Amino acid sequence: MLNSTSSALTYFVLGAYVDVGRWRYLCFLITVVLYLIIVAVNVLLIAVICVTRSLHEPMFLLLCSLLVNELYGSSGLFPFLLVQILSDVHIVSAPLCFLQIFCLYSYVNTEFCNLAVMSYDRYLAVCCPLQYHAVMTHHKVIFVIILTWLYSFVKFLITLLLTVRLTLCGNVLNSTFCRNYLVVNLACSDTSVNNIYGLFGTVITVLVPLLPILYSYTKILGVVLSGSKQTRQKAVSTCTPHLASLLNFSFGCLFESLQSRFNMVSIPNGLQILMSLYFVILQSLLSPIMYGINLTKIRNACKQLFSNKLEPRTVFCFSLGEQS
Repeated sequence: MLNSTSSALTYFVLGAYVDVGRWRYLCFLITVVLYLIIVAVNVLLIAVICVTRSLHEPMFLLLCSLLVNELYGSSGLFPFLLVQILSDVHIVSAPLCFLQIFCLYSYVNTEFCNLAVMSYDRYLAVCCPLQYHAVMTHHKVIFVIILTWLYSFVKFLITLLLTVRLTLCGNVLNSTFCRNYLVVNLACSDTSVNNIYGLFGTVITVLVPLLPILYSYTKILGVVLSGSKQTRQKAVSTCTPHLASLLNFSFGCLFESLQSRFNMVSIPNGLQILMSLYFVILQSLLSPIMYGINLTKIRNACKQLFSNKLEPRTVFCFSLGEQS
């Protein structure tokens, strides 16, 4: 444990792990199976979208970006967890810790941005169907997807650089994985810039996606209440998986944010650990399942794929020469 000031800290100690004895092997097996399922279902849907030309539409290209992000976020967490579960001493090198912070925080921001763009896409499809294809062209969708990822990476690269420059007086993180807020709390040096940028970044992370989401679903709700039965059915079928995904992810992030900043000793330690991992694990698992079950085109394409009835098609789902 590090008690003196250090500007060149080499490792962190993760203090939230509990000794479960031989149960660690069962925990390891469950975690491996869960990770493999997450990878399999997300890769399956990405492959289905890529090889099925009828799915080369804005909605499914945006969904593909969301699924890639699920793989990105889960891969930033699961391999790390697997190593820690089998370790007797729960330590992580400082560079790896900072890399995990970057991956998980950029994953969260990209997820919210993807969901925001998808909500606007659903608004156009339900409320402005005649203008939909004129607004949501293939090139515009590709541009928005690239912009979403670049924005998230740059935003949290700045966060990471502000954290790395700090002088730390300790190296114990009361967590099962690396969190930027906990690292900043170990600082001996002035953290004013980190706190201001962190507050600004949090507001931006929430407000930038929230505004188009609220606007889109307010308009969609108006159409649902005043439209025909067919319009209502279309709105419900296309918006249900998106809303479920949005609410599920928001709940997980809210708990993670509260747990990082408030004392939750009244909650059992095991439940705290599970809930702290909820925002990545459940979202990465449920998103492909919800979209796969609720969207008819996805279901039909999966049936064709498994029955070997798919005719040969290009696998370049983001070909810039193709129009939606």
